[in-house]
Amino acid sequence: MSGSCRGTRCPGRPIAPYTIVHPQHGSVRENPRTLTAEVFVPECTGRGCRPPLNGTEGCKGIECRLPPLSTRVKPRQGACHGDRCPTGTDSGGGRVTIVKAQDRAEHVLRDLPEHEGSPFGIQLTCDVKPGSNEVPSEDALVLQLRLAKGQEKLVEELQGQQTEIKQLQSKLAQQQSTLVAQQREILEQQRRMFEQMEQVKAQYSLLLDSVRHASFQDAHKDLEGHLENLRPQTRSREREAYTMHKVDMDATVMDVGRALPGCGSCRADEYCDFTGEWARCEKCTVCPPGFFLVSHCSIHTDRMCQDRDECLEIQNLCGAQNQCLNTPGGFRCTGMSVKEAAVGMCGHAYFYNSELEECQACSECDSQTEVSPCTAMSDTVCASPSDTGLSISWSGDVTLAQGSEFPNMELHIQGNGDGSLVSSTSGQLVFHQHGLVWVDHNLALRHGCRSFVQACLRLNASEEGGRDLSGVRVEQREGKSLQSISVSGAAAVEPGHMLSLFLKSASHHCNPDNDKVHLETSLVAPFSLLWLSHDTGAVAMTAQAVASAHFHTNYRPTFRTSSVSDPYMVSLTHDNRGVRFTEKGTVKFVLQQAVYSMGQACISEGFYLLANVNRNGSSAELTRAFKPGVHYRDTSISLSAAATVDAGDMLSFEILAPAQCNVRYFGDDSGISMLSLVWIPSAVSSSVSATVSSKGLPFGAVRNKALLFRQTSPSVAQVELAGMGHQHPHRNFVFKEEGTASVALDLRLIHSCSMIKVSLHKQARQQGSQPTTVARQVGGQMPEGSEWATVALRVSFPVHNGTEVFATVDCVRGRLNQIAHNVGSSITVLWTVA
Repeated sequence: MSGSCRGTRCPGRPIAPYTIVHPQHGSVRENPRTLTAEVFVPECTGRGCRPPLNGTEGCKGIECRLPPLSTRVKPRQGACHGDRCPTGTDSGGGRVTIVKAQDRAEHVLRDLPEHEGSPFGIQLTCDVKPGSNEVPSEDALVLQLRLAKGQEKLVEELQGQQTEIKQLQSKLAQQQSTLVAQQREILEQQRRMFEQMEQVKAQYSLLLDSVRHASFQDAHKDLEGHLENLRPQTRSREREAYTMHKVDMDATVMDVGRALPGCGSCRADEYCDFTGEWARCEKCTVCPPGFFLVSHCSIHTDRMCQDRDECLEIQNLCGAQNQCLNTPGGFRCTGMSVKEAAVGMCGHAYFYNSELEECQACSECDSQTEVSPCTAMSDTVCASPSDTGLSISWSGDVTLAQGSEFPNMELHIQGNGDGSLVSSTSGQLVFHQHGLVWVDHNLALRHGCRSFVQACLRLNASEEGGRDLSGVRVEQREGKSLQSISVSGAAAVEPGHMLSLFLKSASHHCNPDNDKVHLETSLVAPFSLLWLSHDTGAVAMTAQAVASAHFHTNYRPTFRTSSVSDPYMVSLTHDNRGVRFTEKGTVKFVLQQAVYSMGQACISEGFYLLANVNRNGSSAELTRAFKPGVHYRDTSISLSAAATVDAGDMLSFEILAPAQCNVRYFGDDSGISMLSLVWIPSAVSSSVSATVSSKGLPFGAVRNKALLFRQTSPSVAQVELAGMGHQHPHRNFVFKEEGTASVALDLRLIHSCSMIKVSLHKQARQQGSQPTTVARQVGGQMPEGSEWATVALRVSFPVHNGTEVFATVDCVRGRLNQIAHNVGSSITVLWTVA
């Protein structure tokens, strides 16, 4: 019968997509995601009928029982409603569309048959909570699936990383275990080694004790008897050797047809040497310090010396912690520091050689006069005996006088020299002979004075009040950094004249403890002088620079004569800008000019002081020195050198300053701007000049590196720069005659060292002789803002035939970046007959 019913009004026909649920007794199933529509008939009676929930029987319309329900509606394009829609037409494009239940219910009611008095009603109940009754779309479900898959992949990756971390931790633990095991093995080996060393030490101590307690009387008698038996054989062998040499020489002379030269004229300290083609007298070898005599020098054999083994002779020489190693003339303690050596760890009669980093035996002056004694850090300095007495050198140390304060702080000069020439009394030098002196004072200091500190040389005559020979101003720097300067001067002296050193300051704020001056004590021979006899014909001259009231960049100073021992030989030129020489000779000069500069270019570019010689109308540059500038402060620039001059030559000077730097030049009678020189006849003097070579320049972390030079002056007979045939070419200056040398060294360099040391060493020609430090200057850090720094060293010392001199540079805690080899780095050597 249902099959014959057609149309939408057939009773009991299901209306899709809704399901008609008949009322049932009991509780209704609750599903939070289920929407239920119940259709009921008011006249229905019986078991299957459901009464209305609101109790209103006469209510008509869907509004009576249908509660408000909102759900998300997705718009549909071209939606068809009613009977006109064709059957099976999918206007939604095959997509499931969610519509409101209320609209659908009204649509269903219109299809149901309507009867009077029997209205139908639809009751929709929804157990979805308010705010959560929206049904997700397909896109949202797909997004949720993708998020779920992404979370799964992320979890898998995290788990993999955790696994890798656990594996790495396991490997690290294994490696740590291996390292711990290796460290334990190393410690065990070290313990065994120490035990073995202790055993060796114990055995060595037992051996020494047994040797000390043993009696050598019988052995000594046996040895004397054996030597008595060997003496006749030795004498016969010596006669045979001597006869053999004479026979060979006689044969050679007979072939040539000349007389046989004899060795009967050799002195007491010489022996006849037959090793060459001709017999000749040679000086007997002098045993160096640290060697003992094996056999004496005889008429035909040289003296024999043997090195002492201090490590074997002296027990526990280096202490229990350090190992002792024997070296020629000394010994070395492993692990010894400079601080330990300074407190005397080397022991009595030994000093610490910083170049070799070992302890060396102190030298003995014998018949010579001891200039300065042996200390923990320096060797003995002996004065060379002078046969002619034409030139003598003297050197000593300089210390601050206790209790001395500014404005005039006194410096004490200490040293043991030739008592017949000079003596030290109350920190001053007292001269005992007539003559000329050239003085050099190397100074390294720190100070906190607000303005500047001036180092002065003062000559106090017995009848006069005294005068200042020279002076150099030391500017104030930030951080009280170490500064190095050199002060030089020349004068004619008489018996009773006294030479003293002072530090002056225009400010009285330098006396507190935090601003006091501190002198560097590691310098070697900071004070030295060269004395010249009037018999040499030398002339000394001093001239005061005239003050300039205006500011200049390039400046040629003018001078006013202060003193001159012979105005005929040396005099100022007609314009007072130079010095004229009447005869040929060698001149040693120094110019110290005080300046006040303003401008940052002064600091960065600095100043140059040039020395020019005018010969036959043409001017040529001799040398130049560099000085870092200052800004709104006082300082001094200094240049010292030696050169050969001809008759009629003129010596002049020029100061070059940056174009953006304003400079004022000072000059007064305090010696701050003074020209000092000594002219010596060429018959008793000579000089050599050289610049730093561009080859083999020290670079980087430099420790006691030797400098190489290139000679710029003509060759002379008394001194020369070693050539390619020498063991140390271009490094050593070799003296060929005995005399006195005066050296001036200037270096222009860039470095980051906390301390820069420039040293001058001399070495004898004898094999096995060790170099000794003649002088050392110490400089501090580079001035802030300056492109270059400078260090100068000046000293006078005796030399012999064969003495060799070389210079070294030592950079402490830093790097040496560059040494200027073109300008500003040079050395001059003056030689004067002894």
